[in-house]
Amino acid sequence: MDRIVIERLGHQGDGIASVDDAPVYVPGTLPGEVVEGDIEAGHLAAPRIVTPVPERVSPPCRHAKRCGGCQLQHAALDFTAEWKRDVVIRALTAQGIDADVRPTETSPPQSRRRATYSARRTKKGATAGFHQKGSDVIVENPDCLVVRPVLAAALPVVQALAVAGASRKAEISVMVTDSDGGLDIAVRGGKAPGPVDFAELAQAHDLARLSWEGETLTRRPPLQRFGRAQVSPPPGAFLQATAEGEAALLDAVRAAVGDAARVADLFAGCGTFTLPLAETAEVTALESDAAMLEALDRGWRHAPGLRKVTTQTRDLFRNPLLPDELQRFDAVVIDPPRAGAEAQIAQIARARVPRVAHLSCNPVTFARDTAALIAAGYTLGPVRVIDQFRWSTHVELAATLVLET
Repeated sequence: MDRIVIERLGHQGDGIASVDDAPVYVPGTLPGEVVEGDIEAGHLAAPRIVTPVPERVSPPCRHAKRCGGCQLQHAALDFTAEWKRDVVIRALTAQGIDADVRPTETSPPQSRRRATYSARRTKKGATAGFHQKGSDVIVENPDCLVVRPVLAAALPVVQALAVAGASRKAEISVMVTDSDGGLDIAVRGGKAPGPVDFAELAQAHDLARLSWEGETLTRRPPLQRFGRAQVSPPPGAFLQATAEGEAALLDAVRAAVGDAARVADLFAGCGTFTLPLAETAEVTALESDAAMLEALDRGWRHAPGLRKVTTQTRDLFRNPLLPDELQRFDAVVIDPPRAGAEAQIAQIARARVPRVAHLSCNPVTFARDTAALIAAGYTLGPVRVIDQFRWSTHVELAATLVLET
């Protein structure tokens, strides 16, 4: 049996020690702790904590030891918040960027308004929940402390869907979203039941909308509010994880855009930022998913007092906006997927758009793309660290870049 000292946390939340100049990954541990166990292939899978650190706490959720939904329930909230901030600082430092990185803003417990559950049929009915870490075993978590109570209470609905259309060999994925119209559910995998059973499932569980691999039944519009507008997103469309996190990101975007009269919202989705910004500016929203833009446009047309919003379906990875297209905007909002937007950032730098609201869910690609803008003459303002995924390793960030004159 080996005894080792944890030196740091990795990006996946595992403790990392160094043994014979090679990393050893130890789940459920914190820096400074002494642990022991058997090391196999660079992992110590079942550690015994010999010397805990003060930052260790008892996990608040009774499912924490088995459920893979959270990685850091054993760590004090202050520790996790500072660790996430430090992840951002290290990513920026690696690109030679010295920034004012603000303290982490963490969403409260039971605030996630969307969750994707796994489910499969069993001999006695069905099981539904999140996967055990590194396993295909499904852990039922009826009193999850991450999601809104209405989502935690939806597990029986997910089980009923599994009984109706899953098999015992293959699981289904069930995305459950809390909307103003009620539960909005999108199912992938399995086989959708016939029209009669499909309708009965939606009615029996009072669903706003049920979608299953392209077949959709809407009983009430599953509305989400973005500023003055109400939007009914297409099934499974992207949505910020918490209302609190969305509000923080929007606040950062508004501060970055300032009094700009013409704004481009790149990777606009269903209008999370487009529609609130349209209260004071003309906005062009660009997104590769036409259905999301159609939802955004409908929301704009029915909202009171908004300025002109124009939509354009465009793959900004393959076909980024070019300088002659960008130069008519006073500000750009860019919130790309985890891969970042290297090609589009290069065109923004060439176009010398005066103000950029830069958001990201990946500190590494954020730092890379921000470095390109700084090299082109932009000044980076304070960086806000926003944690919508409490007790997880996920982190988001937002910042303003202003072109030096």
